[in-house]
Amino acid sequence: MSKTPSPRKGVSNSIEKALDPLASALKRVTPAKATSAATGNPGLAVSPLAVPFPAIPPIAGVEIATARAGFYKHDRHDLTVFRFAEGTSCAGVFTRHQIGSAPVDWCRRHLEVDNGGQDVRALVINAGCANAFTGKAGADAARRTASAAAKRFDCRQRDVMLASTGVIGVLLDDRKIAARMAGIEAGLKADGWAAAGQAIMTTDTFPKGAFAEARIEGVTVRIAGIAKGSGMVAPDMATMLAFIVTDADIHPNVLRALLNLHVRTTFNSVTVDGDTSTNDTCLLFATGASGAPRIGRVGDRRLADFSRALDAVMLDLAHQLVRDGEGASKFVKVTVENARSPGSARKLARSIADSPLVKTAIAGQDANWGRVVMAVGKTDEPVDRDRLSIRFGPHWAARDGAPASDYDEAKMSAYMKNPELEITVDVGSGRAAATVWTCDLTKGYVEINGDYRS
Repeated sequence: MSKTPSPRKGVSNSIEKALDPLASALKRVTPAKATSAATGNPGLAVSPLAVPFPAIPPIAGVEIATARAGFYKHDRHDLTVFRFAEGTSCAGVFTRHQIGSAPVDWCRRHLEVDNGGQDVRALVINAGCANAFTGKAGADAARRTASAAAKRFDCRQRDVMLASTGVIGVLLDDRKIAARMAGIEAGLKADGWAAAGQAIMTTDTFPKGAFAEARIEGVTVRIAGIAKGSGMVAPDMATMLAFIVTDADIHPNVLRALLNLHVRTTFNSVTVDGDTSTNDTCLLFATGASGAPRIGRVGDRRLADFSRALDAVMLDLAHQLVRDGEGASKFVKVTVENARSPGSARKLARSIADSPLVKTAIAGQDANWGRVVMAVGKTDEPVDRDRLSIRFGPHWAARDGAPASDYDEAKMSAYMKNPELEITVDVGSGRAAATVWTCDLTKGYVEINGDYRS
């Protein structure tokens, strides 16, 4: 695959985090209303918070193909392969779960060595089997998967990245992947983003994608990404897979710095149920095929616009994970203000966002702000009780440590019927702030997870 520049039309403005979370979705074309998921778990209704998959043009230097390997009993594609141009850079962020999966171990090992991520040529993703907690046999299966791709694409095993998602404790049958590699190679194409977004789904009810453009020294570069995740999602690598590709030319060390910078306020600031998983992976690839100048230094000012666009893509994908939370009917932004430190603000916001009592109240459209008080107080973080204030959207529930004098139950109840809500809490102990996005907790979550394997 050659690295020839291709023409670009226009430059998209990066979306700041402060904007309404719907801002990026406004650029999408509204699809016909769906009633059931096309892939993933059969019979699941599409989330009422779903957004359409965006139009993603080809990204120079990458081709994608999907196939049915047979990890699911029903008819669906569950294998996705990316092939990258020679010299593609890669960086990754992975789960902090103490029981990492075999594909996580594989990627981490090859990206963290000296000169790791310098020439990554392929990515192999399977859905339906996590290959986690499978011991040496799982590690061997991962190695054989990388070997099959390496032979097919004429590269080293270490130049193949892996990702898996599905049931924990089931050994990956890598023969199913190897048997599809010839067909995968024949089916590689530049516009396979939508198919890939569907093929990586598990209990997801809609495919998740995002796209942005940026300028590097006058040259337009493209950034595209897909993600999956619906349940077992919590900060410090949410339970999800995310794959982002740009045609910019960026050194792996710079990619790693950018990824670590933005993951904190995107993928690590969403939560569905407070549970983290064994397989969480976010990989960022730079093919260098745009013709933009090489960026080899972390502090290079030419990265400013690219950094903003990358953040927009990551935040868009992170929001979509929450919108597809298992059984979710509400998309909720939780902001803590005037905390002692950024870390304290994040801990307080996560406590609110993860509280089952807060989340079930939201599901019931009940502005039970006493549960927010509970979630704040249980953290042991510095809070000034006499300055604590709570707001649902524009409506005050509490001010300066007491119920708000202008509290209006009718207005509050009307606000809680909205599909998108904001909860803002001022803890009065400093100047730091943090935001976490979450969803409500409904009976649907129990139904989906009660029969996950059956």
